[in-house]
Amino acid sequence: MGLLDPAPPPFEVAEWRRLPHLERIKPLAQDWALNGFGTPVAVYFLYVFKVLAYAGFGALLIFATSGWPPWTAPIVFEKSVIWTMLWEVLGLGAGSLPLTLRFSPMVGGFLYWLRPGTTRLPPWPERLPGTRGTTRTWLDVALYGALLAAMVFLLLSGGERLDPAAVGAMLAILAALGLRDKVPFLAARAEIYGTLALVFLFPLTNLAIAAQLVFFCIWWGAASSKLNRHFPFVVTVMISNTPWNRSRAMKRRLYTRHPEDLLPSRMGAAVAHLGTVMEFTLPLVLILTSGGIVQTLAVAGMVIFHAHILSTFPLAVPLEWNVFMIFGVLFLFGHYGSVPFSTIDDPLLLVILALVCVGLPVLGNLRPDLVSFLPSMRYYAGNWATSQWLFRRDTGSEAKLDRDLVKAAPTVGVQLEKFYEPELVDVLLYKGLAFRSMHSHGRALNGLTARAVDDIEDYDVREGELVAGVVLGYNFGDGHFHDERLLAAVQERCRFAPGEVRVVTLESQPAQVQRQRYRIWDAAEGLVEEGYVDVAEMAKRQPWLDGEPFPVASS
Repeated sequence: MGLLDPAPPPFEVAEWRRLPHLERIKPLAQDWALNGFGTPVAVYFLYVFKVLAYAGFGALLIFATSGWPPWTAPIVFEKSVIWTMLWEVLGLGAGSLPLTLRFSPMVGGFLYWLRPGTTRLPPWPERLPGTRGTTRTWLDVALYGALLAAMVFLLLSGGERLDPAAVGAMLAILAALGLRDKVPFLAARAEIYGTLALVFLFPLTNLAIAAQLVFFCIWWGAASSKLNRHFPFVVTVMISNTPWNRSRAMKRRLYTRHPEDLLPSRMGAAVAHLGTVMEFTLPLVLILTSGGIVQTLAVAGMVIFHAHILSTFPLAVPLEWNVFMIFGVLFLFGHYGSVPFSTIDDPLLLVILALVCVGLPVLGNLRPDLVSFLPSMRYYAGNWATSQWLFRRDTGSEAKLDRDLVKAAPTVGVQLEKFYEPELVDVLLYKGLAFRSMHSHGRALNGLTARAVDDIEDYDVREGELVAGVVLGYNFGDGHFHDERLLAAVQERCRFAPGEVRVVTLESQPAQVQRQRYRIWDAAEGLVEEGYVDVAEMAKRQPWLDGEPFPVASS
């Protein structure tokens, strides 16, 4: 494999292209278990360079504009939060570069959100006056530009701490932008950096303990969401894609009986649950101890925890977030770990943290249809809303996205054709489908697409993530970005005929039940079918379903 070449497919491409849809997924899923995505080596260097640029330029900016304080100064932590949020909302962080199938250009973000006419997704257009419509206006561009300006102003300001009034103004702009378009709001990772910025509104004495509580809730919220049947699939798939792990023998042991049985093995499940145990126990030690060797060991454990995630290059590539979390662990628990709880003395701050860090995740896990998986803190849980889009080939329906939509990037297939032959483009697009199929919910999607159309071979099957990435400028595993609301926005512009585009949406599993709701939509005709799939069925089937129909229950 060359520096710029992906790993060669483990089959003759011409013969593979003649296989039925699920049979095309099978060898790619089997190959993924041993080789992951087969990413070109140069791509990993791109991400390493990007992370170094984020950390290096950010540190230089923060220290130079703050009078070169010690790294333990509160202003350093405050500005690191603002800098990371700015980096993310520009589209330079998660969801960028080729591991998210973004090739040309390699980022979305500001290329879309500073451009009138692109597509936006308001969260509550029917309930909130002044937010209707799906076309980005100059007002939306102005709000986004004002948010960037407010963040830059905070980063360039001096003093021992950020001005609470300026922080409040930035948060107000962020909220206004989010009510007009939820995509840049969530891309800013408002559930993390926005919550920490809320802490900056209160007296500085509250900072250390309040920020510790935010970190603790992030860890425990994420750990709690992993207590499900989906999570072992996530870990086995992620480890299979780890660039530094070249041991095929070890990777085989993650699965029950590779290549024919790709269910997580006992070892694969044990590795996943070990990580969950760490995410429960070590933060508890951090929050309950006040310095000493025990807390130091817990700090080291959480640094290793995030460094491991960082090293796997997960396909959503939240690399900067893990770098920030490592810095936060060292700052909040390594240096300020002995600060007593009595220093947080504002009841209003405690109420805000309880609502945002506890109430919202609880609501999001009980009613996932109402809350994005990000504020629900289901980051790596495998319990995500997803979708697959089916474009009829003989009408050139997918090409209409490039013809009729205002956007900064063409469809992913067109992007790939700039670098690879058409045969290899098909393989790379199907690798994305194989990745989804390796997860528990991917099994359900593969079964549901067969119900969506009469003959799947008449359609190009695309990950909803790819559609969101090129239409909205951002994708990060949130199925609410590419569900029926995006379909309606696309239909406004493309006017697909009945049967030309079908979309299968699968909602996350509520914590209190063992099934997930699905819907099948037609771009022109609306809802075609809805019902439920059982999680138990998803967790016992192979990615390619072995020719068996996937059972569903009517709603």
